[in-house]
Amino acid sequence: MKIAVTLLVSCVAALLALGMVMLYSTSMAQFGAHYLVKQLVGCAAGIALCVTAAALDYRSLKKFAWPLFAVAVILLGMVFLPHVGIRRNGAARWLGYGRTSLFQPSEFAKLALLIALAWYGERFQRQMPTLKRGMLIPALFIGLVLALILKEPDVGTMLLLATVSGGVLLIAGVRLRYFLPPVIVGALAVGMVIYHNLVELTAMHQRGQRGAMRSERIYSWLHLEETRRDKGLQAYEAMIALGSGGLVGKGLGDGRQKLGFVPEDHTDFIFSIIGEELGLVATLLAVAAFVAVVVCGTYIAWHACDPFGLLLGSGIAFLIGLQALINIGVVTSALPNKGLPLPFISYGGSNLAMMLMSVGLLLSIARQGRPADASAELPPHGEDFRDPNPFKARKPK
Repeated sequence: MKIAVTLLVSCVAALLALGMVMLYSTSMAQFGAHYLVKQLVGCAAGIALCVTAAALDYRSLKKFAWPLFAVAVILLGMVFLPHVGIRRNGAARWLGYGRTSLFQPSEFAKLALLIALAWYGERFQRQMPTLKRGMLIPALFIGLVLALILKEPDVGTMLLLATVSGGVLLIAGVRLRYFLPPVIVGALAVGMVIYHNLVELTAMHQRGQRGAMRSERIYSWLHLEETRRDKGLQAYEAMIALGSGGLVGKGLGDGRQKLGFVPEDHTDFIFSIIGEELGLVATLLAVAAFVAVVVCGTYIAWHACDPFGLLLGSGIAFLIGLQALINIGVVTSALPNKGLPLPFISYGGSNLAMMLMSVGLLLSIARQGRPADASAELPPHGEDFRDPNPFKARKPK
């Protein structure tokens, strides 16, 4: 456990340092240290939340699981209120005043939903294999959060949270015969809608017309060369940045694509600037750090002292890993643009603070966890230790 905790903290610290350096590098020519200072404020708040979460017993969150969930739903609804919610580029995702955005409720909703799911999975662990408790009831509160996020609209976060929630339910004991049918039906329905929209969008492009933003993003992903000066500009310029960096990069601060060529280079597409200035070596090391975070988080979760810690830790590890995978997939044009930040690196105080708090919860789970050596828990007189119920709570040492 000590090795897992040390590696987790080291990788997160390395990613934070890389993010601060690259954030200043991407913005220094146009905005100076403006974004860096704001990110440092978010980082300080996140570290405070991380230390607090690590010092507390994560099991105390069971008492606040549903109040936190209710607060998350209220905050998600507040983004649609005038003078409270801030709308940018057609999306209402922030709370603030005037043009100053202070907080993004969907980031808090991710963690609140995971805590609620972990509580529910532990509370009804014996009934999770049933259709009602395992699928229908969780679908109600998961669907409420996803519907509010989709209305913003934020399709990327909605798909991310839906996938992570499904993974937590599977770990909690939902049977595949109840889980797979709705997933397959939903995937087929989404695929049919996308196909129908792309057919219509292709005809509209031939007539010189434009379609909906989400359809345009998928079309530009499939026809990158054709849309490289329009909707595909970000992905196309990001590919140029990654390709021009080569093995070791052009040098820190010497990148050219950040000079207005790659839109949102300090947020969603900062990974392309890393590739341009620091090269393939740095991008692979960053990927390896994210893999290590996921592996350590999963190890900590599976050595938790109770089902709540197992489900919460697994959900957090899955959330960090999947969000990083989607962001890197978008930057490398393996996936259509989803607008998700790269954890610990991209600019954004809300995401950074919530991610660091999640790491703090992993550290708390590790602090209360059971020993990795099962022989330490063997009962005397050679009795058999095989526990028929793997979800049975164990007292921490």
